[in-house]
Amino acid sequence: MNSITANDCIIHFNEMSYNALNEHLKTNNYSKVFIIVDENTHQHCLPEFLGNTESLENVEIIEVESGEANKTIDTCVGVWNTLSDFEADRKCLIINLGGGVITDMGGFVASTFKRGVKFINVPTSLLSMVDASVGGKTGVDLGHLKNQIGVIINPEMVMINAKFLKTLPDNQLKSGMAEMLKHGLISSQTYWDKFSDLSNLTYRDLDELIYESVLIKKEIVDKDPYEKNLRKTLNFGHTLGHAIESYFLSNPDKDELLHGEAIAVGMVLETYISTKLLGFSKELCDTIKDVMVTNYSKVPIDNTDIEPIIQLLKYDKKNEHGSINFVLLEAIGKPKIDCNVDDELIHESFKFYNS
Repeated sequence: MNSITANDCIIHFNEMSYNALNEHLKTNNYSKVFIIVDENTHQHCLPEFLGNTESLENVEIIEVESGEANKTIDTCVGVWNTLSDFEADRKCLIINLGGGVITDMGGFVASTFKRGVKFINVPTSLLSMVDASVGGKTGVDLGHLKNQIGVIINPEMVMINAKFLKTLPDNQLKSGMAEMLKHGLISSQTYWDKFSDLSNLTYRDLDELIYESVLIKKEIVDKDPYEKNLRKTLNFGHTLGHAIESYFLSNPDKDELLHGEAIAVGMVLETYISTKLLGFSKELCDTIKDVMVTNYSKVPIDNTDIEPIIQLLKYDKKNEHGSINFVLLEAIGKPKIDCNVDDELIHESFKFYNS
């Protein structure tokens, strides 16, 4: 697979990614190299990574706890202190080996430590390969509010190796596929159709679909790197999806949802809203709901949950001048940004999801 250049970042794939990394390490005189992992990638991914990487004699491993609940400033403070304890300077390199939590947070740690040090992302989950790998978004959560603190800055490179997917449980794979389904809905009927039955996909299929998904996101980000207009389309399903994810994360009576599980619900809700406001096909809406419900467990959302979820919408990053802005669909591959939706229609969309 050919490498992909997204703005000033190059994304390398599979074995070629190690060739690119080894050449990069030879030609850059880094004072020290730090690898940020969690307990899972430390055990399952780090040996594979180190076994294929040269010129890493002066390397330190920094382990943080896995999970969205640990994607916080407090965790960053711990990493910053560890970097200081190891006398990291501005010529060091940070390699983020993990899923979206590690790449988002590790990129933020690197971009703020000593006003910015170089970093490389090695995404190990499907979600991070097709989402966090492109676009330079870094950051952490503010309490249970998703990605409220962060900056947009590109890594030196991204290494996508499909071998790491074999370390993932099925629910993590499906979580990443939700973002790929979204790419189809906002850009391509043909790409969407490839995901109508996730159970038939092989790892070889995934390899090719990851590449195509990265290309879809790259084309959008290249045109709008700082999310002024077109890049907002990547948030389809995320306005309500993020609110649902935050609500389940903060509510002790609810089981925490994976990102993709929440976004799958958000896409059903926002597709239904699209039928009411933009004339999106009701038949296609039913099909999209069937795909999501078939491939993801139905999330139990009670009537008493809906209003607290709606209240969380005011923290969405797309909001402007107090207005909550949705991304909706006129058709598959034809998204519309900055749509206003009243609370009554949001309640109606939850009834549709629960029906």
